[in-house]
Amino acid sequence: MRITRWNITRRSGSNSTLHRRRIYGVLPCGERGQRALSVHPFVFPVIPMQTVIIPNKCNERLVGLLHEAESRPIIVLCHGFRSSKDDSTIKALTTALTREGISAFRFDFSGNGESEGSFQYGNYWKEVEDLRSVVEYFSGAQRKTRAIIGHSKGGNAVLLYASKYHDVDTVVNVSGRFDLRQGIEGRLGKGFMEKIKNSGFIDVKDRNGKFDYRVTEESLMDRLNTDMSVATPMIAKHCRVLTIHGTKDEIIPVEDALEFDKLISNHKLHIIEGANHVYSSHRSELASTVVDFTKAGYQPENQQSEQVTDVNDQREG
Repeated sequence: MRITRWNITRRSGSNSTLHRRRIYGVLPCGERGQRALSVHPFVFPVIPMQTVIIPNKCNERLVGLLHEAESRPIIVLCHGFRSSKDDSTIKALTTALTREGISAFRFDFSGNGESEGSFQYGNYWKEVEDLRSVVEYFSGAQRKTRAIIGHSKGGNAVLLYASKYHDVDTVVNVSGRFDLRQGIEGRLGKGFMEKIKNSGFIDVKDRNGKFDYRVTEESLMDRLNTDMSVATPMIAKHCRVLTIHGTKDEIIPVEDALEFDKLISNHKLHIIEGANHVYSSHRSELASTVVDFTKAGYQPENQQSEQVTDVNDQREG
């Protein structure tokens, strides 16, 4: 039995919020074979959360949330298609990282969530440049990006980033798509190429039949011309890459993960049996796998300084 209660305290000012989560665990206790119940509180540390606005190369404002834990280096998390920084999978991973003392930043790509810009169906390489703006921003603030993590389309963004830029040593791809020619018909309908060439666009409707977003021929070709089989072998060998995928993914087949495993040199593959695209019943395994992998290649700044001191002491001795 477990009872969960949230206590939220807001700081003065609109940008900063402190979150404290108190979990009450009901544990057996007592003597002489009796199993009385006692409630013991476990209080996680307060994690300051601050809104950070970063201009991208198109001078659009990218809106993100910085979760300050114990580390000065950070991990950046990237959401998927038609999603945002408030996606439940991204938030669950952020919570798991900060509980381990790792600072994390989750943000909205341009045209999504609170960020400026217009939504485009493709935009794969533009999202790479959005991520580049984020990494450069924190680099300018003397904060190194230790890892980049992406879910679904965000998985493509972090892999493409690593294929172009070689300044992040740890990459986590959660359920990214390998063959971007697949999965289009399900959204745009049969004969989408002919339709879009005739009219120049296709309007996609939601489940209620209302307009959702427009796909232009240019944005469709952006997706079709993005080739993960060409990009992923260009990821540097020193870059550690983890791909996680569920066997019951209803959006992107698990076979896509196997293709990444064939082409990325320094790659680890973790398949979660029974997990769907958002890991709704497998969040614990997802979180622990991501945390273990990122921590294996992650060294907090204070530990680095301690090691340097130890080396100097040995030399002096």
